[in-house]
Amino acid sequence: MVGVSLSRWTMTYFAAALVALLTAEVLMSVGWGYPNAVLAAPSTLVLVHLVTLGWLSLLLCGALFQFVPVLVAKPLRHPQLPLITLLLLVAGISTLLLGFLGLRGTLSTRWALFPIASTLLAAGFGLVLWNLGRTLASARPLTLPARFVVVGLLGLVATVALGITFALVLGADVTAPFAVRLFAYGLPLHIIAGLGGWLSLTAMGVSYRLLAMFMLAPESDRRSTRAVLLFGAGALGVSVLGGTVVIGFDHGIAAVLAVAALPGLLAIALYVHDLVHLYRVRKRRVIELNSRMAAAAVASLAIAAVLLIVLVGTESLTRNVAALVFLILFGWLSGLGLAKLYKIIPFLTWLECYGPALGRAPTPRVQDLVAEQRARKWFALYFAAVWIGTGALLDHAAGLFRVAAALQLIATAGITVQLIRARRLIDVPAPVRFPAGSRRPALLFAALDARPTTGG
Repeated sequence: MVGVSLSRWTMTYFAAALVALLTAEVLMSVGWGYPNAVLAAPSTLVLVHLVTLGWLSLLLCGALFQFVPVLVAKPLRHPQLPLITLLLLVAGISTLLLGFLGLRGTLSTRWALFPIASTLLAAGFGLVLWNLGRTLASARPLTLPARFVVVGLLGLVATVALGITFALVLGADVTAPFAVRLFAYGLPLHIIAGLGGWLSLTAMGVSYRLLAMFMLAPESDRRSTRAVLLFGAGALGVSVLGGTVVIGFDHGIAAVLAVAALPGLLAIALYVHDLVHLYRVRKRRVIELNSRMAAAAVASLAIAAVLLIVLVGTESLTRNVAALVFLILFGWLSGLGLAKLYKIIPFLTWLECYGPALGRAPTPRVQDLVAEQRARKWFALYFAAVWIGTGALLDHAAGLFRVAAALQLIATAGITVQLIRARRLIDVPAPVRFPAGSRRPALLFAALDARPTTGG
């Protein structure tokens, strides 16, 4: 990837996403939202959307603007759009959260916040789809990881469409009978499209490529990997499209979700099997911290699948759905996101800083930008806190959950400090930090126009 074009604003997306994650963890640790309020409470809605939109969606958009061109070996079609996209998304997310605060009575305003938020988010995600869609369309036939991204983007379309419908009904801006029925019965479809389609399938596709690249393993184009995509897309289509149709005919969606569950669980099982194979055939003998923590995130996904089966079998899913969603959000998706950030940020920083110096002077290795021994304890604390928090939610122990959330906040803050140290090259020995021809990276964006330094 030396010589690859860097996405100028990817670091800005990452920074905004981490701020949203830390804010959500602060709120959880002080008792905001569930389990100190009901699942449908405005405070819980603030928390959920701060995580899913503010943290995970911004993280994924920033990563995709950088790595979709890598997946398809084509440049991003509109490199000038990511900053505009980010501004629209941040404005839309902020307005949506203010709308939820208005429902809670915390904020009083005459503005119609939900229609404004819907417009901003539709515009922002529309630009994401336009930019990435045109980039993918220019590279057919697509590689297998890129096909995962395509299905994930279709999940994003469904997620945004359902979310806008819910917001407009919630704000009493839309009263059409079908929209009201969707609002009343379609929340599982919104969750599946978002967590299962947009976030999980996209993360799976990108993880196949990144884990293979960073562990020096053969890229996965196995029959099982194709089955993961087939079963995942099938589960997404059956649940979202089928569920929407039966709601339109005023029927319940339980049967549709039951049919979709089997291919969904098969996709997870095969994905875990694929990654175990990837770790076994790697050429890099020592597994770096980011790959070990990615394994912990995948383990959380496997645990979540088993937990789903147990909860359905014991007829306790409705009572414990929050624990399942929490484990998926923070153990699987956030755990994988933090693990990969711990590699992506040093890697992109190394390309930006030392790429121009290659062949001119000795340069540090990518691993020299991080101090794994220092970061290891923060990742261990993070996953331990998430698993304790999941247990607390299953036991309906609100006090223990707040303790776990506080530990998770401390761990995330520790990881964030390590990411900043890597970006600022603090752990690189001073004598070799800036060899001749290198560039000094800015903290929040890729300074592609920066002038090379003249020496150490």
